[in-house]
Amino acid sequence: MAEQPWGQPYPVRPQQQPYGQPWQPAHTAQSAMRASHTDRDRTVDVLKAAYAEGRLSREEYGQRFDAVYQAQTYGQLAQLVADLPAGPVAAPFGAAVPGLPAAYGPPMPMPMPMPVPHRPVNGMAIASLALGVLSLPTLGLAGLGAVITGHVAKAQIRARGEEGTAPATIGLVLGWLSLGGWVLLFLLAGLGVLD
Repeated sequence: MAEQPWGQPYPVRPQQQPYGQPWQPAHTAQSAMRASHTDRDRTVDVLKAAYAEGRLSREEYGQRFDAVYQAQTYGQLAQLVADLPAGPVAAPFGAAVPGLPAAYGPPMPMPMPMPVPHRPVNGMAIASLALGVLSLPTLGLAGLGAVITGHVAKAQIRARGEEGTAPATIGLVLGWLSLGGWVLLFLLAGLGVLD
């Protein structure tokens, strides 16, 4: 028996069997790491789920619940949930068992969101806007072109699912205003009001 430096023998701890299993999981490096309060809370969550599903009796849940808060390492926590579905993956007798339940693994990376494809702006809508704006300095001569290209642009936007509704509408409004101005001018001249 090994002795401590001052001559006393090391205390021997009794082997603990995991609940519900006749075998001891294999020792891993992680199972010796000290557990935190958060780790204990996660283990309690696994036990609560198992109790709610009817996998544990009230007495067994109470025993394991008390043992969780006395556990000091990951290995001790893993033993408490080893026979539950959220515990370590089942392995053959004597095989190395992961020291941590699945709840303690690294977080899963979030997938990157897919970029939204950019819809192109309709060229006829831009032409309608340009002709509508040009109808002001040309005294309405470009208005007919603004109206024609505006209606063609609206039809193409509906058919193709493109952008450009606003420029087409502005071009149509300016084009119709300039055409309306010319019609009013011809009506007043025809009636002889402008003489």
